[in-house]
This record gives sequence, C-alpha cells and structure tokens, in this order.
Amino acid sequence: MTTSTARACWLAEPGRAELRTEALPAPTAEQVQVRTLHSGVSRGTETLVYRGEVPASEVERMRAPFQSGDFPGPVKYGYSSVGIVEEGPSALVGRAVFCLFPHQTRYVVPAAAVHVLPDGVPPARAVLAANLETAVNALWDAAPRVGDRISVVGGGTVGLLVAWLAGRVPGCVVEVVDTQVARREVAERLGVNFAVPEAARDEADLVIHASGRSEGLATALRLAAFEATVLELSWYGQRDVSVPLGGAFHSRRLLLQSSQVGHVAAAQRGRWSHRRRMELSLSLLTDPALDALITDTAPFAALPAVLARLAASTADPTLCHRIDYA
Repeated sequence: MTTSTARACWLAEPGRAELRTEALPAPTAEQVQVRTLHSGVSRGTETLVYRGEVPASEVERMRAPFQSGDFPGPVKYGYSSVGIVEEGPSALVGRAVFCLFPHQTRYVVPAAAVHVLPDGVPPARAVLAANLETAVNALWDAAPRVGDRISVVGGGTVGLLVAWLAGRVPGCVVEVVDTQVARREVAERLGVNFAVPEAARDEADLVIHASGRSEGLATALRLAAFEATVLELSWYGQRDVSVPLGGAFHSRRLLLQSSQVGHVAAAQRGRWSHRRRMELSLSLLTDPALDALITDTAPFAALPAVLARLAASTADPTLCHRIDYA
C-alpha cells in the first residue's frame, strides 16, 4: 500500500543537517515507490556539500539526479540509495534496486531510474555502486595498459576501488599510496600493494590521484615516470590547490589529466550510456572483498551526526559509511 510520507535528511544550512518529514506522491503507472534499506555517504563530495564549499560556478553541474533545494542550502543531497520496490510495474515489485537518490526512508521515482541488483550483489554492499561507477570512469579515462606500473595516491573509497579495478588488468602492479597506515590492510584485502608516501615506488607508468589534498597531488607528480599520465580524480570545491609544476614536470613531459563521472569517458561515450555504465558497476560488486570498504554503519536517525563528524576532520579513518534503515 502506498505510504504518503517519508523522512529525509536535509542540509538546512552549511554545517547543520536535520531530518524532515515530507509528503510522498502516489506513484503513476510509470513510477515506482521504493522503501530504503541502505544508503551510502559519499564522503568526499557530501562533506564538501555539508561545509558549503560548492563553488558558485558549479551549482548546476553539481546537482544530484534527484536533489531538492539548492546549494548552499536548504538542500537534500545524496546519490547512493538501495531499497525494495513496494509499488510499480509487476516485474519490479519486491526487487532490490539501486537508485541515485538522496538519503530518505521512501521515495517515488520513474521506473527507469532504478537498477535491479544483479544476482550475487547483496543490498548492503550495493551502496558502493556510485563510487565504483566513478572508479570505472576513471579507469576508462586513464586507459591502463597490460603490464603497467600503477600508483594510486589516496586510499579513500574511490582510490581503493580504482586500485582494485586496475589490479585486475593482466600484468599490472598496483600500489596504493596513503599517509594512513591503517589503509594497508584494506589494500591488501583488495589484492594490491600499499606504501606511505616516503616509501612509495617511483617510475610509475600511470598515476591516479584521489587524495583530495595538494600534498597528494605533489606526491603523484613525483612518482610519475617519463611521459606518464597523472589522472586527477580529486575534486576540491572552493579550495585553492598548489600544483608543483616546476622541477621535473616539463623535462619528464608529464600529462596532467582530469576525470569526472558526470560525463561518460570520451573514449566510451559513443557507445556507452550512463545506464549501461551503472549496470556494469553493479555487476562488478559480486566480490566479497569489497565489503572491507564499508568501515562504518549507523541508523538513519544518526545521519546528521554522522555528516557532522565526517566533515569535521580529514584525518577520520572512515571509508564508506553505510546508513541502515529500519
């Protein structure tokens, strides 16, 4: 039976989130009503939004698919929701689905906006789908070659997913570089090497930077071999970034390239839709080793406090923080 209200997490203003009750429309024949099981906090982007650091030039490009409100707030933001279809086309009712929807107990969206979870992908792991989609797009942009030495600077959720994917390319030797030594255990569970910056291997054929810090970008440039590509996957919002383009940057003929998930990577764009890319990402989530990336869980009622904690410190060791709904 259709439920007429839901609870949603809103950023009332930068630095303050709250739960609000809102009305749900009755689904039409082309829509589904979803009851949320889990959602994931995309730590880098969502804490940047929480702090009110979305640049004025990016307020439209940064909009999530089902965002309500506007930056800097009030705004309902998020894009990693997993739930059960309660109403809609018979082929979907009762199925577990992923949707790029904010943190909310129930919601109504077009049936075309949900993705049925593949067999072997548990709902609790599927919250990684949006981050994995970013990692897939990054690997498409980076175009690693068989046998490459690859360094991933920044062992957050996206960086570790990039490393996991790169480690599956035949012959590639992948090293995650991070200042937090605790990330070594997760990296090793994903089948890749780990090093702190001062001990990292240099002469990398490909470097992917995902630390979100200027120091990490400097490390990425330092590790790159002659004519190597450094793929910049971090997004800094309003923060100024110091890029060390002196030293060996020119003599090594390095290529510094951006990557962002909003557009399908150029090499794939003529054949791949956003939907096909998401379906690929979901199909890759059958590996139980990926559960190591979900380091924290909390009930939906605690979400405002979770966002405040994650936004307060870049040293917090949390990777993916899953929110569980009763």
